[in-house]
Amino acid sequence: MSDLPNLDPGALRLPDPAALAGPRSTHPPRILLLYGSLRERSYSRFLTLEAERLLRHFGCETRIFHADGLPLPDDAEASHPKVAELREACLWSEGQVWCSPERHGAMTGVMKAQIDWIPLSLGAIRPTQGRTLALMQVSGGSQSFNALNQMRVLGRWMRMVTIPNQSSVPKAYAEFDEAGRMRASPLYDRVVDVMEELVKFTRLTRDVSAHLTDRYSERKEAAAAAEARLNLSSAVR
Repeated sequence: MSDLPNLDPGALRLPDPAALAGPRSTHPPRILLLYGSLRERSYSRFLTLEAERLLRHFGCETRIFHADGLPLPDDAEASHPKVAELREACLWSEGQVWCSPERHGAMTGVMKAQIDWIPLSLGAIRPTQGRTLALMQVSGGSQSFNALNQMRVLGRWMRMVTIPNQSSVPKAYAEFDEAGRMRASPLYDRVVDVMEELVKFTRLTRDVSAHLTDRYSERKEAAAAAEARLNLSSAVR
């Protein structure tokens, strides 16, 4: 420790391989899916439904949150039924799928509003930290990754384990039939890849997420706060 004078030994913990190799849950992975459109014929919803079918085939339990009726961020109380529904679903989930159309070179306001209603913490509980995340986007023109890149930044900000693979569906109007089912194509194959990878990462990380997200800086801050409370209590006796 002599060559690491800035470290707090009391807050330091070495990564523990045993903590990463404990018992594994056997229940179906719980996946929440969000999409960023309210249109009647919504290609992001169609793509989300295709993802849900795949996830169920891979043995997952799924929920899709429909954002119709969700107020704008800060335009209602957190007790609003749609906000409460979204937050409860986030707490229930072990992994998530975010799917947004690209509009004006960015994710839609509908998509961003959903993410903005999810806080980093609810008391001592963090509804997104350590959960896995898969990203998809649809666009009306040529292939683009703008919405994906934005959502990837948000996933990192929300402290989620965002998987490497992702899906971008260009000219989405040509990729779905009248019933809203995605046509067979390499683009569909990529969606299969992404959902398969999400399930693998979710099963790999869900039982060890607390260890993966246990941080030195937060342990150090918690120890300092506890010491301050102890000193204050001693001073007022």
